[in-house]
Amino acid sequence: MKFVDRMRRSTSVRVKTFTAGALVVALAGLVSAAPALAQPHHPTGEFAQFGDCPLNNSEVDNCVYSVTNGGYFTVGNKTVPLKNPVTLQGGFHTNEETGELQFYGAEDGNTLSKTPQPVPGGLLGITAPTWWPEWAQEWFNGAIEEGFTGVNATVELAAPATSIGLSTLNLLIEEGTALSLPVKIHLENAILGSKCFIGSNSNPVVIPFTTGQSGNIHGSRGELSFNEEFTLITIKGGKLVNNTFAAPGASGCGGAWVEYLLDPLVNSILGIPSGSGSNTAVLEGVLQTANANAVRASE
Repeated sequence: MKFVDRMRRSTSVRVKTFTAGALVVALAGLVSAAPALAQPHHPTGEFAQFGDCPLNNSEVDNCVYSVTNGGYFTVGNKTVPLKNPVTLQGGFHTNEETGELQFYGAEDGNTLSKTPQPVPGGLLGITAPTWWPEWAQEWFNGAIEEGFTGVNATVELAAPATSIGLSTLNLLIEEGTALSLPVKIHLENAILGSKCFIGSNSNPVVIPFTTGQSGNIHGSRGELSFNEEFTLITIKGGKLVNNTFAAPGASGCGGAWVEYLLDPLVNSILGIPSGSGSNTAVLEGVLQTANANAVRASE
C-alpha cells in the first residue's frame, strides 16, 4: 500500500495512466470499425507499438498496448491454454472529476486480435497418456488437433470497444474489477463450421477480470517500470483472473441444417451451459500505457 499511497500523492494523471488490458482468454474480433478516413499514425522509438492508438480522437489522452502470452480459460469441463499471443490495443479518456475511464478501440478496428487457440484433445477430448514420453505426447496430440476432431477456440469481442470497462485504481490496489470484457467464444473445425459460438453479440459472456481475488484464484498487478519522462508505463508479470462468470450453451454449430444436432452434442462434450464457479479465465502478459501527446510527438 505504500506504493499506492505515493502514487495517490502524485499527480492524478500518474494514477490514471494505468489501464488493465489483456487477455483472454483469451481470448477475438471487433464489432465497431475505425473511422473510414482516419489519418494513419506512425509513432517511433519507445512508442512504436502504439501505431493503432486512436490518436485521431481528440478525447483520447492515453494509449494502451497489451500482449497476453500466457494463461488459460476454462469453460465447463474444457480448459484451453493460451499458447498464441493475444493483443489488446486502443486508448482511453480519463474524466478528471470522477476518475472514470472511457475506452476507445484501435484505430484500424483490430482492438482484440483474432488469435485461435488449439483446444487440447479436440472435440472428443482425446489426449495422450501423461506417462508417455513428452515427444510422443506432442506428436499424438498434434495429430489429433490437426484432424477432423481438432478444434480452434477464439475469444472475440462481442460488443463495441467502448463497452470495455476499466478501473486503473482497482488494478493497482488488487481489488474489484480492473477490466470488464464482453466476449463470445468462437469454435471452429471442419465439422462445426464457422458459425459455432458460445455467447453472442446480443448475449455476450461478460468477464470481470481482477488483479485481486475471484472465487478460488488470485491475480496480481505485476511489476511496474517507467521511462524517464513518466510518459510510458510498463507492467510485466501481471495476472488478471476471473472464476465467477457464467457461460451459455453453444449455438450455430454446423450451420442451419445440422445445428439442432450439433449444438446439444457440443454442449454435452463441454459441459455447458455452466454457472458461476464452473468457469475460469486467466490472462498473463505485458501491458503498456503511454501519454497520447507523447505518442503523437514521436511521429
